[in-house]
Parts: sequence; C-alpha cells; structure tokens
Amino acid sequence: MGRVMELINVAPNREAIDALEIGPTDVVLEMGFGPGCAIGSLAEMAPRGTIFGVDPSEEMMASAARRNGRAIAEGRVRLMKGRVDDLPLSPGSIDKILAVNVAYFFDDDAGELGAARHLLKPGGKMAIYVTDKSSMSRWKFASPATHRLFGRDELAALIRGAEFRDDEVSIREVDVAPGVKGLVATATKRSY
Repeated sequence: MGRVMELINVAPNREAIDALEIGPTDVVLEMGFGPGCAIGSLAEMAPRGTIFGVDPSEEMMASAARRNGRAIAEGRVRLMKGRVDDLPLSPGSIDKILAVNVAYFFDDDAGELGAARHLLKPGGKMAIYVTDKSSMSRWKFASPATHRLFGRDELAALIRGAEFRDDEVSIREVDVAPGVKGLVATATKRSY
C-alpha cells in the first residue's frame, strides 16, 4: 500500500509543498506522512531546520524510517506514531504544516486541524491537499463510509472549524493527473 501511496501522492505532495514555501531553517510538521516521500523532500528543502512527522500506522512508520534513515540519524527528522492532537510539541513551535490526502479521515469537529493550528507560530502556514469530490466520487474505494469527500465549500468549512478566519485561507484547484482535480488549501495563522 505504501508503494501505491508513493505513486499517487507525487503531484499532490509537490503542489502542497510548493504552497508552503519552505525555507532552509523551517520547522515543519507533516500530518499522515505515509511512506515518507514528502518527509525526504522537506528535509532537503530545510537542511538547517527540523522535520516532524506523525502517522498512526506502524507500517508507514517503518517505511518512512527506512527511507529517511540518514536525516533521522542526523537529528533533522523525527517521526512519531499517533495523532497530531497527542504530539509532545510546544504550542507555537511549528513554521509550516503539510497535510496531503489525510483530511478525509479527520473528525467532524476538525479537532486535528485545531490541534495543528495550535502548534503553528504566528505567521505559520498550513497546506492541505484533498482530491476534489468531483473526481473522488467516481472511485469505488472512496465511499462516504470510508472517506469524507470535499469540494471547495466543504474544505473551507473544515478549515473554519479549526478557527482559521476566512482572510487566513485560500483554496485553489490543481490538476494532479488526467481527469483528476485536486484542491490545495493554505491557511496562515495571523497574529491579531
């Protein structure tokens, strides 16, 4: 499954990472890192920063650890098993947050995004990628029983549920494969 995730997430990862504008010293958190491909890209883009990753799967932990062994040994990457709302990270300690193809599984109350927002520094940015429901509703594996489906309005509502204001959020459509439309939302935590 990790190999399949690796292939289908290439374009979504690229689109969401580009939206974050990673700097060389950024502290970044990836929610649901899967096989660890984006973790590796983030570590390359922030060579003097720190990359944290959280994922609930033991198999994905093992795969991502193998893929990013050197950066882990150097202390630049730290992988944790669990959920973002259980992380031992300080509030306001993260510059950027990446969440690709994980919002389908978030709680209805957006608790995961609220916890992630709490970790962001003022001025910090989160990028969330979902495949648009117009594409995803055609896939047999993505039923409402297993996946929460998102269009632009549903994604905006999810992010507002995490206490981001409308002026902190932008959503754009992206084509990630022939006939597959995605949405990349960026949410910037303002310091009001």
